Amino acid sequence: SPPHISMEEVIPEVEYDVSPTDVALASIPGKEEFNPRKRAFSEEELRPQPMIKKSRKIFVPEDLKDDKYWERRKKNNVAAKRSRDARRIKENQVALRASFLEKENATLKEELLKAKEENVILSKKLLKYEQQNRV
Repeated sequence: SPPHISMEEVIPEVEYDVSPTDVALASIPGKEEFNPRKRAFSEEELRPQPMIKKSRKIFVPEDLKDDKYWERRKKNNVAAKRSRDARRIKENQVALRASFLEKENATLKEELLKAKEENVILSKKLLKYEQQNRV
């Protein structure tokens, strides 16, 4: 039986340098640094998000803008910022991962082409060898 080859031996080392700025923009503060070589996204994470219609703004008269109102507004603004930041980080991660996968794909295609070319050369040599030894 043919010798077993591990995935590490098959997958080529891809030349891929990410700027520290790009890594920072794709990393969650306080968590492990984002690595586009290793981070795989689930189908759920890559599913397009539906456009959510904003609810119509309700005009609030000045006399109803009490402390409770302003507290709610502050809380909502903080939540909205957190949501925007999380979405931006996820988009940056997906972009870096896609960029890496494009590079890896190109490298794999090059290697496949080389392997096919080598296979043609070796097949011709084998055919020649077999023809010489028939006589």
